[in-house]
Amino acid sequence: IMWQLFASSFPMAFLSTPISYVLLRWCLFLEWTGLCQGSWVFAMILRKIARYKRDEVYIGTAEERVQKKMGDDSAHISRGAGHIPKLPAFA
Repeated sequence: IMWQLFASSFPMAFLSTPISYVLLRWCLFLEWTGLCQGSWVFAMILRKIARYKRDEVYIGTAEERVQKKMGDDSAHISRGAGHIPKLPAFA
């Protein structure tokens, strides 16, 4: 925490050193990639605990589904993201 206090108190002195500038650029690049975001870490932990597998294990790839003639049932696609259900009072 001490370096954060120093950086907030003296930002120009902190950023004027070449080492801190390189570290800042590296941290911004790493943040841009999204590798260190908490959701990835949380997803990996859940994957290990619950032993999740990729969707292809359960439903197969698109090519396998075409070969087995497992088409999408459009009757079940009418609800969900992007499809607003009709409310009983406004039907």
